[in-house]
Amino acid sequence: SRVRYYACESLYNIAKVARGSILRYFNQIFDGLTKLFADVDIDVKNGANLLDRLVKDIVTESESFHVERFLPLLQSYIRRTNPYIRQLLVGWITVLDSVPDISMIDYLPDFLDGLFNMLSDSNREIRQAADSALSDFLKEVRHSTVLEFGPLVSILVHQCLSKDRLNRLTAITWIEELIHHPHSGGDELLPHHAEVLGAILYCISDLEEQICLVAERTNAD
Repeated sequence: SRVRYYACESLYNIAKVARGSILRYFNQIFDGLTKLFADVDIDVKNGANLLDRLVKDIVTESESFHVERFLPLLQSYIRRTNPYIRQLLVGWITVLDSVPDISMIDYLPDFLDGLFNMLSDSNREIRQAADSALSDFLKEVRHSTVLEFGPLVSILVHQCLSKDRLNRLTAITWIEELIHHPHSGGDELLPHHAEVLGAILYCISDLEEQICLVAERTNAD
């Protein structure tokens, strides 16, 4: 563990001096962070958190970060259920979405399912972080003109069938928003009408009253 800690400390010192020059190695650094975050040694974890915060600062102040190069790595790790890796991922998704020059909503289908899956995590902090990120993305969805409705619908319909209450409630709420989307008028959803209707009817018969209410309201629309 001391070797891992000193390696982490050395990388931190290099990044602090090199700043934006480290971004060409971002994927390798991020890959290392996932391993450090999942480490059993508390000192290694603390060092990883310091490095993570520094790299986030460098990315947010940089104009040369290529999010499309990072996406395959994000897609690979977002399927993991390790709570420390999930914590790292939702943090990065949120930070990247806050950068004015990066439009994470353009890539939403690539990680939306992974965020939804975090809603049923046993760790309350991860559930809250994922719920907060999804709420922010839903606000962006309302005003977006570049949405890919097809991939989003497939993910949301699947989540409406989840065994977890929060997943179902959040998914049917998203479907309601898509139906009301100002740039679709519902037309973009016509090819997916059968899937959407099936999900709505499934949620109407839900034992949870709040899910039923949202589903009934969505059906009326």
